[in-house]
Amino acid sequence: MKKKKLSSYVILISCAAALGGLLFGYDTAVISGAVGFLQIKFALSSAAVGWVTSCILIGCAIGVTIAGVLSDLFGRKKILVLSAIIFAGSSVGAALAGSYMTLVIWRMLAGIGIGLTSLITPLYIAEMAPAEVRGKLVTVNQLAITIGIFVVYFVNAAIVSGSTQAWNVSTGWRWMMGVGVLPSVLFLLALIPAGESPRWLQQHGKADAALSVLKRVEGDDAAAQTQLDDIVASEKVVDDTSFKDLFNKTWLPVLMIGVLLAIFQQFSGSNAIMYYAPEIFKGAGFGQNGAFMATVSIGVINMVITIVSLGLVDRVGRKALLGWGSFAMSLCLLVVALCFFMQAPGAVTLTFILLAIASYAVSLAPVTWIMLSEIFPSKIRGRAMSICTLILWLSDFALSYTFPILTKNIGEGWTFMLYVAVTMIAAIFIWRKVPETKGKSLEEIELYWHRKSEGATATVKN
Repeated sequence: MKKKKLSSYVILISCAAALGGLLFGYDTAVISGAVGFLQIKFALSSAAVGWVTSCILIGCAIGVTIAGVLSDLFGRKKILVLSAIIFAGSSVGAALAGSYMTLVIWRMLAGIGIGLTSLITPLYIAEMAPAEVRGKLVTVNQLAITIGIFVVYFVNAAIVSGSTQAWNVSTGWRWMMGVGVLPSVLFLLALIPAGESPRWLQQHGKADAALSVLKRVEGDDAAAQTQLDDIVASEKVVDDTSFKDLFNKTWLPVLMIGVLLAIFQQFSGSNAIMYYAPEIFKGAGFGQNGAFMATVSIGVINMVITIVSLGLVDRVGRKALLGWGSFAMSLCLLVVALCFFMQAPGAVTLTFILLAIASYAVSLAPVTWIMLSEIFPSKIRGRAMSICTLILWLSDFALSYTFPILTKNIGEGWTFMLYVAVTMIAAIFIWRKVPETKGKSLEEIELYWHRKSEGATATVKN
């Protein structure tokens, strides 16, 4: 069979939506370079440092709580536009903040923007993309997140280098925050040519508009009509329309899979490494400059391996990447924990932290978002993803807030041992309970869950 050519329109809208992911990465990671100067500027206690670092995640939780309902009511594209405006405003506000509490408020607002995009971007791409490349295109969003993290490390370094401590305390951190307005404006402009999700349009009685978008996506009128017919047919079979349907016998098991994947992604410990990398490396024996260079290496590995995952997710499959990646991460983190117990050379600790991040970047990082965007039925996908992504962000908050407390009280070694246990449990759960969805249309996945709940033969094989 001749491989269907991917339309330039699909590539364009996927990249445009993924700019939200770049801002996601930038705004969550920018604090790593600024927090030291903020501590001096506002005379912050350790608790206040932890709060200014993690408060953005409370905003994320608020954002995902409202994202599903808003996107189901007003459309995916409109909410992405709203998030772009929020990103731009919060960047300017944080840069101009005159007090600690004002900065916290603007950081929380940025978190709302991140919460919106963290749910809507993978959902939007999944609903626009052809089945055979859906995983790859949703992974573009994760790649954009890693690029945002990678970029902000260098932006922070460029602002700090050659500047005095006094200038960085008074002004440097403001530039770190303010530079985020540039990709925010780019995100807003890139969304102009993007169309609305055809599945959302069909659900709101706009079949002609849905068909028009599908023609641009498929690049073929007959294929577009076939896809629209499949969407209509699926709506007749899948009649779950209310929030309570998430808790019926069909969708509660699916919701639990989504929730547990979200928890596993965060309590794997990867974001603790991202947020506290310099301090982790100092604890492993690196000097200050060496610790920051080691942190940059994490950004490089995270981005490069995410690029690798683009070529694997639609060939190897979601389940294999999730399962084996979680298992590999567990083994690497075990060695990291042993390094802290045995006070191993810093280079050894760095090597296995990088291997753990590589395992995460090819598995739990991108594939969790893919699974969340495709395992739920269209009519309640936004609300289901809201629940899962809310749990994800609350887990991220708990992880980032407790990491310095744990390391202070039980040490780095035992802290990483906790993450070893989580990733091993994740691998076992994935192998036993998570289905493979590679190459299946969203409608086929919906029908699979219905047949599974009815005890019929499944069409999506484990």
